[in-house]
Amino acid sequence: MILIIGGMGFIGLNTAIRCLGVGESVVITQHSSNRVPDIIKDEVGSRVFTERMDVTNSFEVNAVFRKYPDIDRVISFAAPPPRGISPEVDYHVYTAGLQNILEAARNFDIKRTALASSQSVYGGLTSGPYREDALLPIESRSQIEAFKKGQEIHALHYAGRAGIEVISLRIGSIYGPLYYSMFHPGARIAHAALKGEEPDFSDRPGGVIHEDDRTDWVYVKDLARGIQMLTTADKLNHSIYNVGSGTTASLKETFDAIKKAIPTASAKALVPGSTPGLPTNPMMALDRITDDTGYEPEYNVERGFGEYIEWLRHNAQ
Repeated sequence: MILIIGGMGFIGLNTAIRCLGVGESVVITQHSSNRVPDIIKDEVGSRVFTERMDVTNSFEVNAVFRKYPDIDRVISFAAPPPRGISPEVDYHVYTAGLQNILEAARNFDIKRTALASSQSVYGGLTSGPYREDALLPIESRSQIEAFKKGQEIHALHYAGRAGIEVISLRIGSIYGPLYYSMFHPGARIAHAALKGEEPDFSDRPGGVIHEDDRTDWVYVKDLARGIQMLTTADKLNHSIYNVGSGTTASLKETFDAIKKAIPTASAKALVPGSTPGLPTNPMMALDRITDDTGYEPEYNVERGFGEYIEWLRHNAQ
């Protein structure tokens, strides 16, 4: 049985669906919300169990582990909102919350604990491909970059001293079914196109995005599969893994993929050139995850957005 902390979020729910698809049962925790999406409702009570849990409350964390003694692996997506609440709250979640998860893993003999990190940790590097053994600068430009670096350092040190297995999952830039944050410019364009609207990029500098900007876009089904494979593998040789597409795509290529699925799509905010200061070739190397699990991405942006847009046509979001 796999405990998925924060499992009702975008990545967490897709990971739960993937785990169910390979025969696992899951316990999904949520912090403040109390919902059960239709996509898993039929499995609730048999292979899906849901619990309210605040990771910063050790009593609640331990109560979940005691209630489900069959839990043997943990995937944690516990984190404050991407834009942060306050430095104090962010810090509390990433310290007290992390400690509670790791201590429960020690006390309840959990085989493996997988912690969601981010490709943001590579933010200070000027070029890729990004490899897990790269030396990272201490300086960080965002709360995600800063706290994910700290989480990796603290968790791996704690694991070594406590004698537990912990892995960090450096996750690429995600899009796909159930996505809701709209940070991904392609997702924003696709949602607007299906409504016959022009996408709003007024939150970006100058209100524009640049055609040649590239990143490692990973379709959420690939991501969920990679996370599941790392969590359930019999043996792993490393403690840090990239989980991405292993390539990059430009915003122009992404827009072309959307246009193929929605010929009327428009993005007047998409302008020639690239944003100054972006790293070159920001792809995430996948040697470790491929060698240890056999993971290979199945989606490029054309296939990914084609499937995502078809899903959006039939599912309200």
